[in-house]
Amino acid sequence: MIQYRPLNINELDRELFRHFTRHQAVTKCWRRENEKWVIKDIPFIDDWSEADYQTLVACLKNTIQTGGVVYGAFCDGMLKGFTSVEPLFFGGTQKYLELSSLHVSEELRGSGIGTELFLLAKKWAKQHGALKLYLSAHSAVETQCFYHKMGCMEAAVYSWRHVEAEPFDCQLECKL
Repeated sequence: MIQYRPLNINELDRELFRHFTRHQAVTKCWRRENEKWVIKDIPFIDDWSEADYQTLVACLKNTIQTGGVVYGAFCDGMLKGFTSVEPLFFGGTQKYLELSSLHVSEELRGSGIGTELFLLAKKWAKQHGALKLYLSAHSAVETQCFYHKMGCMEAAVYSWRHVEAEPFDCQLECKL
């Protein structure tokens, strides 16, 4: 049975992610070419290094410290998924709040954890006054399929900070 709850800043450390596997064998990705979205063969392995986990912990702590939220999904007391929403609005009249992360451990993808975490993020953003959730999402076909199933579409307004940081990500929004 999966238990979902907000995380507090004191439990955010590298040890929390000891049983979390961030690994994705990507074969196809979406790319924008000549103003159209196309699927391209772009095989690679997406895996986090120790430095990536340290950066993640610092970012999630910052999310909580600045008034955002981090939810965790636990199976037998072990973190198996998480999502985070940042507290600052952007996008003018779009009134976006950013879904800054949503990840499910490799062995439990497809089990509904990502869906539940996404719904928790949407609920929190709506309760805090957002009109839309914004995300800069991995362009892998599987990832985009999930977000489109959740009701996401191409963002009306792009966060250029995200585009510059991750030029191959897809910029998405989800109406709340």
